[in-house]
Amino acid sequence: MRKFVIGIDYGTESGRVLLADVENGKEVAAHVTQYPHGVITSALPGSERKLKRDWALQHPEDYLRVLIEGIPTVLKSSGVDPAQVIGVGVDFTSSTILPIDEKGIPLCLKDGYRDHPHSWVKLWKHHAAEAEAVQVTELAVSRKEPFLKRYGGKVSSEWMIPKILQVVHEAPEVYDRADQFVEAADWLVFRLTGNLVRNLAGAGYKGMWHDGFPDNDFFQALHPSLEGIAATKLRGEVLAPGRKVGGIRPEIAELTGLLPGTAVAAGMIDAHAAVLGAGVSEPGKMVMVMGTSTCHMLMDSKEKFVEGVAGVVRDGIIPGYYGYEAGQAAVGDLFGWFVKNLAPRVKEVESNGDSGALHEWLEWKDGRYRPGETGLLALDWWNANRSVLMDADLTGLLIGCTLSTGPAEIYRALLEATAFGTRKIIDTFEGNGIPVTELYAAGGLPKRNHLLMQIYADVTGRSIKVPLSNETGALGAAICGAVAGGGYDTTEEAIRHLAQSGYKVYTPNAEHISIYDDMYQMYLNLHDHFGRDSDQLMKKLKMLSASV
Repeated sequence: MRKFVIGIDYGTESGRVLLADVENGKEVAAHVTQYPHGVITSALPGSERKLKRDWALQHPEDYLRVLIEGIPTVLKSSGVDPAQVIGVGVDFTSSTILPIDEKGIPLCLKDGYRDHPHSWVKLWKHHAAEAEAVQVTELAVSRKEPFLKRYGGKVSSEWMIPKILQVVHEAPEVYDRADQFVEAADWLVFRLTGNLVRNLAGAGYKGMWHDGFPDNDFFQALHPSLEGIAATKLRGEVLAPGRKVGGIRPEIAELTGLLPGTAVAAGMIDAHAAVLGAGVSEPGKMVMVMGTSTCHMLMDSKEKFVEGVAGVVRDGIIPGYYGYEAGQAAVGDLFGWFVKNLAPRVKEVESNGDSGALHEWLEWKDGRYRPGETGLLALDWWNANRSVLMDADLTGLLIGCTLSTGPAEIYRALLEATAFGTRKIIDTFEGNGIPVTELYAAGGLPKRNHLLMQIYADVTGRSIKVPLSNETGALGAAICGAVAGGGYDTTEEAIRHLAQSGYKVYTPNAEHISIYDDMYQMYLNLHDHFGRDSDQLMKKLKMLSASV
């Protein structure tokens, strides 16, 4: 009897359910569910309660809808007998956290808390805890905490502890009521199995866990209310990718059509899952997971501490290796911002409201320019800098405009800026003794934007492999499900069998490399001037805007 596995990939705007053949990874059926509430940035659902700047929340019931709609749909469309499904894997954006009560119910769904912003899910790109991130970093530096060197020397507002500290500062009643704070991936696995554990990727990369959270003295010094948090509100077993958490609960089986007891793997971060789905199981191969943001994933046999790397975790991606994560906070979001706000509405787009057509038009237009022809250069910090500066108060920059500058030229400069940011990350790894031997690009952007991938190849001077699979993240989650379900003994073995889609390869244009080398040096000058500027011009402008 053929065996199948389900991978569930939770992104920023939607969730994907993939049904794949355990033997060869063939994508048998897939279903995408858009989150009805999307990203909540202005006001709480059904409320007039306004949110402040840099908030990004979500509704937990949107995540359940992905399960209830997606799993029955792929089973029905494929005709697969639920008895043939051996496992389920889940990946999620991170650090996306929520406070829950003693029964695992999100506080935002309980009376008395629905109108309180801090009771809702804080999405990964919730940047309103920057002051708390600075506080955590400064305390760790002053105490010479050993954990800090594993995170590039700086804590990000995107991570779990700053977000929890923001709750302590601004809503102590919510903090006191919460039984636990959990990653959304772990909450979903709990809903599937009834067992609440913490996934190693979420705890290690986003919670500063390394064979345990920071010691109690550190938390107590951070804030008296955090005393004992590791044993209380952060309690739970920590499991590596592919480990079985439990089986599908009867209630979930009834809703989804899966059989009770079907194996469920520990959760995983979405970008980390894409490494597996891209077919990468060896050190030195960097996987750029490109969507609204980009995560740069890399493995090595050694542990080294690199500036601005958002985590190095033993067994964090594949057991047996140290997994490294860096990233850029705005990539697809940056291109989408430009198209939505600044690009002209060409006639074809106006007729059908298709923003995708405008992206295609800009790509076609930009493909006619040679490197450097636009006379523009940009910094890609429209949603802050994640690596290597790790500074949520940095902002975007465009330089070189004239009265003849058009929208296509600006769009190309933004494409190039994200490529320069990636090259800076690669150079930082290699400058610290972590080799990058090959580049892979997964996610939505590489599938749609061919010019973007060619620019990345030209800027980095390296060939880039783009998996032909349409669902690398969900496939990676499915690989974890296959291991948890007993289909394979190791993650590497599962990758060899399931990730067989092949690749589209982009090779650098030799005529473009030298020009981009010169432009990259200009980018570095801007990067260091504005990013390491003691004058802090960008930060002063942001503070001024917030104060008016």
